[in-house]
Amino acid sequence: MVNFQKNKIERRGLMFVLSSPSGAGKTTISRRLLKTDSNLKISISHTTRKRRPGESSGHDYHFVDEASFNDSISQGTFLEWAKVFGHYYGTPAAPVEEALSQGCDVLFDIDWQGTQQLSQAARGDLVTVFLLPPSWGELERRLIERAQDSLGIVQERMSRAADEISHWAEYDYVIINDGLDHALEQVRAILDAERLKRSRQTGMNRFVKSLCQKVS
Repeated sequence: MVNFQKNKIERRGLMFVLSSPSGAGKTTISRRLLKTDSNLKISISHTTRKRRPGESSGHDYHFVDEASFNDSISQGTFLEWAKVFGHYYGTPAAPVEEALSQGCDVLFDIDWQGTQQLSQAARGDLVTVFLLPPSWGELERRLIERAQDSLGIVQERMSRAADEISHWAEYDYVIINDGLDHALEQVRAILDAERLKRSRQTGMNRFVKSLCQKVS
């Protein structure tokens, strides 16, 4: 397991966004990152869609009805929210800010709409990565082989993919996922580099002062 806090220098966490059209790999890469990085936690969204087999509330999503979701919108609870394929998804702000203030990084598996809203709300904390499929045919093959949706939904996702891909230039980094292991390595490299940014290492000034005091 990776523990980025081993140098014990205080750091503000970052918001790490992975976006892609359905089938391009963001969920698989997200799960692998979470398994190997102890300082990364997933942002658990609220959603109005029904639970899929194997999913549990509070672990995969917070499953709520539409009335409850609308109440949260009215109260300004969400950092971002969007309607995708007829269902609402939203990111609650409070647990994200708590994690960032404790130096923990928060992973977001969201689309371009949510990313735009996060950019407006918290651009200084945000790092965004867009995953592209290696080809149109490969994207369709992955959607069919994962067998989560009917052929009708697969075609709907393919139709939406072109619009999603058109937003690639709005992201900080873009990766072509032509091999899962290589794409995962590239995502990890981005995360490691962003963690080292001087502006995020809030304890570095105190650390450098202590070095200079010892010298003098």
